[in-house]
Amino acid sequence: MQFGYWLPVFGGWLRNVPDEGMTTSWEYVKKLAQRSEDWGYSLALIAELYLNDIKGQEAPALDAWSTAAALAAVTEELEIMVAVRPTFHNPALLAKAAANIDLISNGRLSLNVVSSWWKDEATKYGIQFEQHDDRYARTKEWLDVVTNLWEKDHFTYEGKYYQVTDNVLQPKPKKKPFIYAGGESEAAKTLISNQCDGYVMHGDSPETIGNRISDMRERREKAGLPPMKFGVAAYSIVRDTEQEVKKELDRITDVNASAAGYGNYQQWLAGTQLEQQVSLQDYSVSNRGLRTGLTGTPAQIQDRIGEYEKVGVDFFLLQCSPQLEEMERFSESVIQVTA
Repeated sequence: MQFGYWLPVFGGWLRNVPDEGMTTSWEYVKKLAQRSEDWGYSLALIAELYLNDIKGQEAPALDAWSTAAALAAVTEELEIMVAVRPTFHNPALLAKAAANIDLISNGRLSLNVVSSWWKDEATKYGIQFEQHDDRYARTKEWLDVVTNLWEKDHFTYEGKYYQVTDNVLQPKPKKKPFIYAGGESEAAKTLISNQCDGYVMHGDSPETIGNRISDMRERREKAGLPPMKFGVAAYSIVRDTEQEVKKELDRITDVNASAAGYGNYQQWLAGTQLEQQVSLQDYSVSNRGLRTGLTGTPAQIQDRIGEYEKVGVDFFLLQCSPQLEEMERFSESVIQVTA
């Protein structure tokens, strides 16, 4: 089992706790990324949003791609999984930038392709906002262009959304970056099973995650494609006693519907297609992280990790708060014990 984490580009993950003791700054994320390599974490996911959907639209948020380039230069082993939304990036220009960052990192760049969901953000940044299935149709073409440009020169493409003529992209990346994506709609699963290398999921029970993995494996086999990697989002709380765990859970799920991020959350619900209803507790922590159940004593969490291993999960993408302190605690209590 590998352990990754979400880089705190929004200054935290709790929608109802204004100050989580982690600044939205390059200094903080640089320190976290460098220390995480020593703690046994293998990858960092950098979310791409130009507005802050956790703390509210007027709160600061770090840019994903310039942060990824900077981290590539100051880390040595960490896989840098950077989110990218096709509606915000011309595919040929993105392929060029990504190839350069991959070379800076010595082959450690991967992409998490996200079909945009936030209409207000797109409007504020002058980006066309499309309906759900149209976004996935665009993403398919976008991936066609990007992956081909990484592998061949004098590439020409004529699609509905993108046109490229006799393109030459040099230098190529050290190796073709791994492509992840997530989504629960039929359009998303069809796209991901045919064009991506890894499937990342919101938090859920081992049984639910296992069913999703089985479905994606079956789709891959029918398409004659190699096995995928599977990752799950999780919010972690590790404490010595169950009473301490409950106290922390009560603190972070004290839902206040007037919090600054609540309106953004409602837009996300309206702009996506999920298999299950989402509760206000899910609202408190992003990406349904508490459903994964990595909250408890070290022994309880180790047992829970074992349940996910059995159904085919390859890695977790953790969130916690405050991140430096809690990631170190999780490493000492769980990662180093199970290594």
